[in-house]
Amino acid sequence: MSGQGCLAFEVVGNRTAITGARASAPLKLLTPKNHGDARWTFVATYGGGLVDGDAIALDVTVGENAKAVIGTQASTKVYKCPSIEATQTLEARVARGGLLVVAPDPLVPFAGARYAQRATIRLEENARLAWLDVLACGRAARGERWAFSSYSSRTRVFVNDVLACDDALVLDAADRDLVRAMGRFDAIATLLLCGIAPRTFASNEVVASSSAFSAGTCIRVAGTSTGAVTAYAREVLADVRASLGDDPWARKW
Repeated sequence: MSGQGCLAFEVVGNRTAITGARASAPLKLLTPKNHGDARWTFVATYGGGLVDGDAIALDVTVGENAKAVIGTQASTKVYKCPSIEATQTLEARVARGGLLVVAPDPLVPFAGARYAQRATIRLEENARLAWLDVLACGRAARGERWAFSSYSSRTRVFVNDVLACDDALVLDAADRDLVRAMGRFDAIATLLLCGIAPRTFASNEVVASSSAFSAGTCIRVAGTSTGAVTAYAREVLADVRASLGDDPWARKW
């Protein structure tokens, strides 16, 4: 099933407002109130996950000096896909001085799942981005550890229409033994930060490495549990949470 959505954030008065929101099933957009000057939107799907052939597309516009947070209501489950992969696509534009935080709950692919995601984010001068993508091993308690069929992601960040980062990850059970390849780790994550300085610290439960690109920093994280990875990401994003005036993950992570 195809679901499409559009979101627009603009500064109205002294805080950000959602000036446009539209979604078609199975996509739905939740816009709770918060105490800060940013606006949050949590993306969800009817049925609680993605199935064979689902295609979700979201278009986001963040106006000048606006602050937007895009998250999910809960972890995104990807059920077994016998024939066609499930996909999610994000197109985003952030005007000068704007902030876009994309930090969904972890993706949880079930055994036999096929999933692909694509994101293109265009930043104007002095725009900021915090992008977090967490992949869980699956339903480990049910013996479905790294048992999905395929996972792929590609995230491209443009700054003033110049490509600054092109990040890709492909995990395919047809090419390698994923359980062996992932070893002791049950979750991995990628953080892309533009115009934001990461807060670094040590943790016994995760392994992390960072590399700089022309407009920011890419951080790779692997952890022994999903909780360990999300806790690490939350600390890395501590300054981002402070700038929002409220913590969208206070009752989640």
